[in-house]
Amino acid sequence: MGYTPAGKRIVKRGSGKTKTEAKNKLKEIIRDYEDGLALAPHDYTVADAVTYWLEHALGSRDEDTVELYTGFARLHITPDLGARKLRELSVEDVDKWLASKAAGLGTRSLKLIHSILNRAVKNAMKRDKVKRNVVELCEVPEGRDGRPSRALTVAQAEALINAAEQAGARIRAYILLSLLTGARTEEVRALTWPHVVAFDEKRQAWLPVTEIGWDHREFAVHVWRSVRKKGDTKTVKSRRTLKLPARVVKALRLLMEVQQQEHVGTEHASTGTGLVFCTKNGTPLSAANVRRDFRKVADSAGLAGTEWTPRELRHSFVSLLSDSGVPIEDISQLVGHATTVVTETVYRFQLRPVLLQGAEAMDTIFPAAEDT
Repeated sequence: MGYTPAGKRIVKRGSGKTKTEAKNKLKEIIRDYEDGLALAPHDYTVADAVTYWLEHALGSRDEDTVELYTGFARLHITPDLGARKLRELSVEDVDKWLASKAAGLGTRSLKLIHSILNRAVKNAMKRDKVKRNVVELCEVPEGRDGRPSRALTVAQAEALINAAEQAGARIRAYILLSLLTGARTEEVRALTWPHVVAFDEKRQAWLPVTEIGWDHREFAVHVWRSVRKKGDTKTVKSRRTLKLPARVVKALRLLMEVQQQEHVGTEHASTGTGLVFCTKNGTPLSAANVRRDFRKVADSAGLAGTEWTPRELRHSFVSLLSDSGVPIEDISQLVGHATTVVTETVYRFQLRPVLLQGAEAMDTIFPAAEDT
């Protein structure tokens, strides 16, 4: 079957319980070789492919992501499909496996385990371990109903804002920034003071408030970082600059003053390059820190704190804008989605797609007769 790069002959063998079976395997090897196809190993299993992908293809991912993928693979993929030889894995195998999981997993989890298996097999194809990826041909079924995402009403949002403005400077600024700009919680936690900017009228430029202060009329935040492993935002489109509402500006200004007072005489005395949202010691906030403080404010606003999460502030931002008539294209840009398809899919329960233009135009062209 040709030669290795070192000049050694490549020899393939076919074996079976009968002479006919052994000949058929040899014919298959020869046919693949003549067609120019790679000679996939017979003993390579689904578990081998998934394990290799988890160990070698996730180097740039966050540790929590790797742990999540590994846990899902060990719990849902390896026990059910791991022993199957990869070259023998069929569309029917994957369809039946996904269907069996649909009763116990939500749609998001089903999509995740399908994605893990799909990417593992695709990686195996690159390494000539299998000829084609049957997983890519399978549709992911609907899973069991999970906890639906929710959005605050105008009245609830107003109550939460009022409660936040009576709370500590840190959680006040966090809630107002998240709710009134739609930034992701991972983006808010990674925000630094140099990325809080004001428009300098004299120089006609956006400059950090740490350099030019707060005596200006327009302010914005550069949403350029997140708490992901490399500090990048979720997508390229997520890297954006958002103008700040007045209430957010006031809350951030107060937070900076409080931080400066807390850190006087310590190694964190300067907020020039530090995190906007950090502990009193200047260390990054964890998601648990945020949830704890957020629930206290939600309770004081008359909401059940345990029933709401910080990420739903972003959903509320979309809902409130949609209710007020902001076009979905503008909402998509503000929340950092690549296309409106993502906005419509992820936030479909928060959007209010009442299309008015057609009815208004027809009323003008064909006005209704007045009642007599």
